[in-house]
Amino acid sequence: MNLTMPTAISGFSKLSKSKKIEWLLDTYFSNKESARNLVQQYWNSDAKLQKLHDEFIENTITNYYLPLGVAPNFSINNKLYTIPMAIEESSVVAAASKAAKFWLDRGGFKAEVISTEKIGQVHFTYTGNFEALQSFFEIVKPKLIEDTRAITKNMERRGGGILDIELKNKTQDLEHYYQLHATFETLDAMGANFINSCLEQFAKTFKAEAQAQLENDVNIVMSILSNYVPNCLVRAEVSCPITDLKSKDITNPSLFGEKFKQAVNIAEIEPYRAVTHNKGIMNGIDAVVLATGNDFRAVEAGVHAYASKDGKYKSLTHCSIEDDTFKFWIEIPLALGTVGGLTSLHPLVKFALEMLEKPSAKDLMQIVAVAGLAQNFAAVKSLTTTGIQEGHMKMHLMNILNQFEATSEEKEKIVEHFKTNVVTHSAVVEAIENIREI
Repeated sequence: MNLTMPTAISGFSKLSKSKKIEWLLDTYFSNKESARNLVQQYWNSDAKLQKLHDEFIENTITNYYLPLGVAPNFSINNKLYTIPMAIEESSVVAAASKAAKFWLDRGGFKAEVISTEKIGQVHFTYTGNFEALQSFFEIVKPKLIEDTRAITKNMERRGGGILDIELKNKTQDLEHYYQLHATFETLDAMGANFINSCLEQFAKTFKAEAQAQLENDVNIVMSILSNYVPNCLVRAEVSCPITDLKSKDITNPSLFGEKFKQAVNIAEIEPYRAVTHNKGIMNGIDAVVLATGNDFRAVEAGVHAYASKDGKYKSLTHCSIEDDTFKFWIEIPLALGTVGGLTSLHPLVKFALEMLEKPSAKDLMQIVAVAGLAQNFAAVKSLTTTGIQEGHMKMHLMNILNQFEATSEEKEKIVEHFKTNVVTHSAVVEAIENIREI
């Protein structure tokens, strides 16, 4: 083994892709050829397509694969969808598909976009008189909007743009701190670049005008959109008569409904449960967000902030039983786009959006919210009937078998064995060992 001692490297980003890889192999890997082969094995054979992937981020050395699955039979507002899902976790796609099939004959999913407002802020400090600042803002506000015309003209032509700009006094929370709090409509674009460009122009104009009209300086701290979008909301729900919940694994619909509702109520008041409950929702949401080329980290941050909006972390889904009608719903903030960014670059994102029949941003909000609701329904249904591990471990079985490099013949025998036996990691290991001893 002849590894160099890791040291700081200068100019790494300027190295060619091959030289970056060589440095990594020389510095960190004892078996250079094996590591090199692994890296190159994940390159696309189409050089043009590989170059496209290389240029999505910086310092690219290879591609990192996630499975892209599909969940069929989603009836949303009486239209059938097959939903693309990019995720590594076993049982997520299966659970979504099962929930879709369950509700297909019970009226399907209903969804509606409540609002689409997005937010950006210019954060600044000012040590002078607030009344003077307020008066100045009222005067300069039209110029703030006027100076962004070159940025907003195309968006305005399509019906979007800047909705409003407010001056917010936050000095009770932080000394000398104020905001320009702006709201936007970005239509089918997620709008991050558009919003940030507007905000930076606001800051430039605001500072220049303040220098000419105010006695005290305005000091710009930063200009940035917010991923908390409580007024970019979508609602999805399912409902049916309580008796219609009867199925192969639900023999007593009334008991199931009450138990299901109690499980959701627990997640509404118990943060320890709510975090796991909401994580299950995000299994469905993130998978569709990722498959459609949107920013799942931004969605995660905004969603979890929304779950805490009342001062305590709570369930994002809710359940009621009234007049013998079972209703289960979610109301969630989602800032999504179907144009711009990866949506027009990544071939599989284009594929996913075409599978969804080229949805608008509003359509995609509804689809994603439904995926989250379906995932949560499947999880809570399992928890309150068979338990979560039965289905999850059966889906996880193949991962365990692959870890032990089971042959096709071994897999066939073990899958058959666990059709009537409980799947645990130790039980699978024992089954493999028993087969191999024969």
